Amino acid sequence: MIPIAVNPIAEYQSRLAERRTVAIREQKLFRWIGNARLATGIIGLGMCFFVFGEVVISVWWLVLPLVLFLILVVIHARVVESLERANRAVLFYEGGLDRLENRWSGKGETGDRFRNPSHLYEEDLDIFGKGSLFELLSTARTRAGEDALAHWLLAPAAREEAAARQEAVSELQPCLDLREELAVLGEAVRSTMDTDAVARWGEAPEVRFPNGARFIALILGAAVAVTFGLYMAEVTSRTPFLVVLLVELGYAFFLGGRTLRVSASVSSPSRDLALLGKLLARLENEPFQAPLLLRMQAELKASSLVASEEIGRLRRLVARLDWQRNLLFTPIAMAILWGAQVAMAIERWRLRSGPHIRAWIAGVGEFEALFALAGYSYEHPHNIFPELKDVEGGLFDAVGLCHPLMPESQCVPNDLRLGGELRLLIVSGSNMSGKSTLLRSVGLNTALAWAGAPVCASRLAISPLIVGASIRVQDSLQDGRSRFYAEITRLREIVNLAAQPRTVLFLIDELLSGTNSHDRRIGASAIVRTLIDRGAIGMITTHDLALAHIAEDLPGRAANVHFADTFEDGRLHFDYRLSPGVVERSNALDLMRSVGLEV
Repeated sequence: MIPIAVNPIAEYQSRLAERRTVAIREQKLFRWIGNARLATGIIGLGMCFFVFGEVVISVWWLVLPLVLFLILVVIHARVVESLERANRAVLFYEGGLDRLENRWSGKGETGDRFRNPSHLYEEDLDIFGKGSLFELLSTARTRAGEDALAHWLLAPAAREEAAARQEAVSELQPCLDLREELAVLGEAVRSTMDTDAVARWGEAPEVRFPNGARFIALILGAAVAVTFGLYMAEVTSRTPFLVVLLVELGYAFFLGGRTLRVSASVSSPSRDLALLGKLLARLENEPFQAPLLLRMQAELKASSLVASEEIGRLRRLVARLDWQRNLLFTPIAMAILWGAQVAMAIERWRLRSGPHIRAWIAGVGEFEALFALAGYSYEHPHNIFPELKDVEGGLFDAVGLCHPLMPESQCVPNDLRLGGELRLLIVSGSNMSGKSTLLRSVGLNTALAWAGAPVCASRLAISPLIVGASIRVQDSLQDGRSRFYAEITRLREIVNLAAQPRTVLFLIDELLSGTNSHDRRIGASAIVRTLIDRGAIGMITTHDLALAHIAEDLPGRAANVHFADTFEDGRLHFDYRLSPGVVERSNALDLMRSVGLEV
């Protein structure tokens, strides 16, 4: 953990002010150089009048504005790059301050493309969507990074893997300069890059050129250049040049279909791999210490191919392919089979490096996911890494547990323990008292723990758990399902999940609220008994105090806890503190009266 003395808000504000100053300075320089280029062009045109019109000065005077213009073009390009980097740094720190000051909801990547209503806790715990855990965590700039982070939140890791991620996140946590540097490298490609499409391009069957085509193209190109040079030197007539050119054009037509296939298919992957290459170049040479980071770094250099260098070669080849679009170079390119020669070089690159693209993309994705968790850890210095216990039967033992999506100033911490003999907590309480929030606090912190992230608690000891939740169950007109049918279907899925080796942590809000009290008591008792008998641990909430008697049927294995409230001066007051026992009063009638209903 970073020292508590480090204030993330103050650090972000200081750096944001510095980056804004740089951006303003570069913007002024950008405008000044643009005006200087315009003035240089006008002066050059004016000098042309005195050179080609009224001959007053030598033509060599035009070299001065031309050279000056070219120098300004080079400087202008560097200023543009510096300005873009400064603007991206400003956005990076503005985003960080939005998260720290609770203005982040709806401003980040919501991960809606990962939403899956059939998942056993994704919708219930607000993993994706506006104001979700994914939006709070994700700083990834590639779709691969988002894919990795989403997978970690949806599929709990093994204990060894989660512990390795913790160690890696701990190392990356204070590396704010590195996170900023990665954030300003090129444009983000999360919205355009189809990682599967790029990987499939690298793995696609070879576009086969005829045997010896590479050498024939080189020979014909050289022959065209030599015969043209001899013709211009008046050593030979133009006939040899025209004959060789005709043969070369015929061969270009013969190779045209293959050349077009290569050039048409490489454009999009090359563009998408550009940012990937910049990220890889930065990550490959960072002196990491954590074993997971070292292993991931080594995988980027597998098979004696350095990923960033290979992607750099591809970018240079594609740039050469684009040269033939230049009007001045087009005739030369046609004469020397430029397009075919570069296309064959691209195919050789793809055969050598293409099969590794999928691994490179996955590697960058995992790095970005770790950096996202490290950024979250930096911005929440009071959060701790959980103790990952290898305990039989399941364990969730928390002190000072809070909801990770709530501002720290508004969160009321609670202590709770599940495991050992105690398998079930029955949470009673009135409306708005905090029952559902408690379930989500437990579920979200479990997801964070097994993703390898810090948790929102003072202490958490947790065993390998997989969450099964029934909190936000809805009816479906399209599927012809009532809310009650949707709920019992989800409960069946949770019970089935409990038959698997990993201990299930079930979180069920208002268990069987869609049926009468008699059936509810019998059904609820049977369901929780089945879950407990299958080794699960968990919590249920209820308004129906009849369900509180389930604890009597499971002595020692179940306990009642509650949230209380008071009604004073026409207003309800909640303390959101979890207390032992069953709630003693209901606030439904008080709520009705507080909004003006005559009850």
